[in-house]
Amino acid sequence: MTFRSLLIAVVLALLGLFAVVNWQAFMTPTRLSLLFAEVQAPLGLIMLVVTGLMTALFLLYIVFQQAGVILEARRYAKELKANRELADRAEASRFTELRTYLEAELRKIEAQSAAVSTGVTARLDRLEQALVEKLGESTGTMTAFVGEMDDKLDRALQNLR
Repeated sequence: MTFRSLLIAVVLALLGLFAVVNWQAFMTPTRLSLLFAEVQAPLGLIMLVVTGLMTALFLLYIVFQQAGVILEARRYAKELKANRELADRAEASRFTELRTYLEAELRKIEAQSAAVSTGVTARLDRLEQALVEKLGESTGTMTAFVGEMDDKLDRALQNLR
């Protein structure tokens, strides 16, 4: 029970106690004017009934207001749930699209990698072939140079003898 509810209950209880204690005064008949007629009635009782009716009307108003708030909260909860499900589906769709995109990009990168690897292998083969040719030329040149040196040494030895 909230503080406001407790305060209202205490005030109503005090009003009821006041009416019980002063019941004799409440029941004393008085001449009352209704603008078009005059009647004899207990003013205290009339005021007590009017206060009770006003209290009942306010309680009824509060009940209807609370019911409206509860219905509106339920409607908002349903909308929130529907929007959450929609967002979840959209997010799942985005994840699926992202996965598809990433797989396509990975395939593209693998194809590029294979092409580069093939190119590098072909270039290495050409370089190896060129190296073998240069090595063959160098070997031939070296053999010729060694042969020439051998001839020069043989001639120099023959001139010395």
